[in-house]
Parts: sequence; structure tokens; C-alpha cells
Amino acid sequence: MDSQIRVGIIGAGAMGSGIAQVAASAGCSVMLYDSNAQALQKAMQQLEGTIRRLEEKGRLSPGVFERIQPVSALSSMERASLVIEAIVEQLDVKQTLFVALEAIVPADCILATNTSSLSVTAIAGACQYPERVIGLHFFNPAPLMKLVEIAPALQTDPALADRAEALLTQWGKTTVRVKDTPGFIVNRVARPFYGEALRIFEEGIAGPATIDWAMTSLAGFRMGPFALMDLIGHDVNYTVTETIFKSFFFDQRYRPSFSQQRLVEARYLGRKTGRGFYDYREGAPVLEPNQQEALGRQIADRIVVMLINEAADALFWQVASAEEIDLAMTQGVNYPKGLLRWADEWGAARCVAMLDDMYALYREDRYRCSPLIRRKAEKKEAFYTI
Repeated sequence: MDSQIRVGIIGAGAMGSGIAQVAASAGCSVMLYDSNAQALQKAMQQLEGTIRRLEEKGRLSPGVFERIQPVSALSSMERASLVIEAIVEQLDVKQTLFVALEAIVPADCILATNTSSLSVTAIAGACQYPERVIGLHFFNPAPLMKLVEIAPALQTDPALADRAEALLTQWGKTTVRVKDTPGFIVNRVARPFYGEALRIFEEGIAGPATIDWAMTSLAGFRMGPFALMDLIGHDVNYTVTETIFKSFFFDQRYRPSFSQQRLVEARYLGRKTGRGFYDYREGAPVLEPNQQEALGRQIADRIVVMLINEAADALFWQVASAEEIDLAMTQGVNYPKGLLRWADEWGAARCVAMLDDMYALYREDRYRCSPLIRRKAEKKEAFYTI
């Protein structure tokens, strides 16, 4: 697939605008569409400002912004070779869009969804030609985050993933191929980073500041879970958790938190509203962490072992390879190390003991140990052969 193809982007929000910048920076001609004319105008203004600043710093060559054309009608996609949608995470809305696109785009046009948690197969299922539908999940901000998850639908032409990978490589992206399961790799494996932190908070073991301190200062993560949820926005983070919970037939490992639900109901959505788990309003008191190392280690180890367990289960169910799972978590969400590498450092037996101890205490299915970790412990095997 030629890197200078004509790319259509549907949705001019942060993600759609970011993908447009990526494609234009790679030399593609880009058509950016949004049904909201004001949102499209705002996106173009922001893109121009961002791109001009990068040009002044010598980080982009001239002409990138000129390759992005705002279009006011979906019918403009009749010239596209590749269309990527980045609209609201609602299955029926995406299906309706793809059906409309099929009647507009050329017969050889690829239709890609940037969904993070919905079934690509279900989106393709609404189409007359589902074999040309594929999931290309970028991460926000798209110009900075290298990772793209390539998720073929059950109906996708097998050659399409190869073509998509070649194109994204030309765009400077790092790709992983994933099975079309809820959350793919990153949004599935990352759930305990939020969910177990929320559980520790709801049990009264520690507050947000202490948990965030433990995960950054002791475990090496760039941001703590509560600061990150506030940054993402609780409306977005909670919706992803709820979608994955439902998609996994209400598996208790992905159960949403009442505390986060209440924040959404109160419209305390985090930084963008000035208040979430932290209060960002002027003059608000600053939460101070309890920096007792023993408590911090207990918190960090509990969250990390739950992340390891989720990564091992993704491997057990063949969502992706061990290398791809670790690559996705380090490149997609900047984890300090691959979780399966982390498991090898700790040893499978230690992971099993920690998970079994929590299961013995809580008797909840969320703490069940992945069969793959248990098998590795019994055979004294590692996830990687050195």
C-alpha cells in the first residue's frame, strides 16, 4: 500500500485530528470530516497551530498542514483509498457509518475502525463487503504514541492485515496484531491498573495519593492510576471498563467501580472539569501520600501481580504473542517493563502464591490465577527463554 494514498478520517476530535496529522506527516493526502462543522473548524485551527510550531522547531518539514483538507460532506470520501473512523464508541453509530461509507467509497477502499473496545467483527457484520473492514487502534496522542493495534475482524481478508502493517510501518508506527477480543491487548490488560487501585481505595487500605505514590515511586510507572484516570476523563475510562465488562459476559475481573461511577454521575470527570479523585481548582488542598514503604510495596505488588495475571491470560487465550503483549504495554501505555518479563523476574511461583492468597481471602473470581501462570510454576518454566 502506497504511503501517499488518499486517506479519509471520520471524526475531528483529538484522536481523529491526531491520526490526520500522522498520515499527513507521512506524505498522504488527508480528508478530515466531522458532522459538526464547528468541531471541524476548531480541529483545523488546532492542527495548524500544532503543525506550524513543529515546523518552526524543525520537527516537521513544510507542507504537512496543506495536505489536510477539511470536508463538509461524507460523499467526499468517494476519492479515498483508506478511511479511518474515530467517532463515538457506540456500536450502532459505527455500523450506520460503515454502511453509509460502503455506498460512497471505491470498491477497493479499506474501511478501518479506531475502536478501542468494540467488536470489529460486529462492525464488519453490518457491511455488504465485510472483508475490507479492519481494526486499527491508535493511541492518544496519535502523533506521539508509536503503537497501533491491528485487529482483523473474523471476515477480514487475510492479506489486509499485511497491507495495513506495511502502511503503518511507513508512517513510523509500531504494530501488534491482535485477536478481535474485547479491549484487544492494551485496554484489556490495563484494566487491573485502574480496577485494583480502585478496589484498594474502596477497601480503605489507602487513598489516591498514596496509591499513586506507590505505583510511581516504587513500581516505576510514569503516572499513578488515579492521576491517569483524572487525565483520561472518568466518562471515557469508566465507559471502556463498562464496555469490556459487558463484552466479557460480566466476568468479575472487569467489574466497574461504584466510586468511579459516582464521579461520572456527579460530572466530576477529572482535569477537564477541574475535579475528579483530585481537586484541581485554585486553592484546593493538595492530597499528601502516606509514604510508608511497607504499605507502598503491598499496594504496588498487588496491582502489578493482577496486571501480570491479565497479561498471562491474554497469552493463554492467544490474543497475541508474549512479545506482542509486552510490546503493546510498554509502547501503548508506557509501562516500565513488559508484564511477562516482570513475571519472569518475580518467578511464576511467587505470582501464583500472591494470587492464591488473595483468592483465599476474598473468594472472588477476580483473583483466580491464570492457568498459564500456574502451569509455568508447576513446570518451573519462564515466559521467555533466555
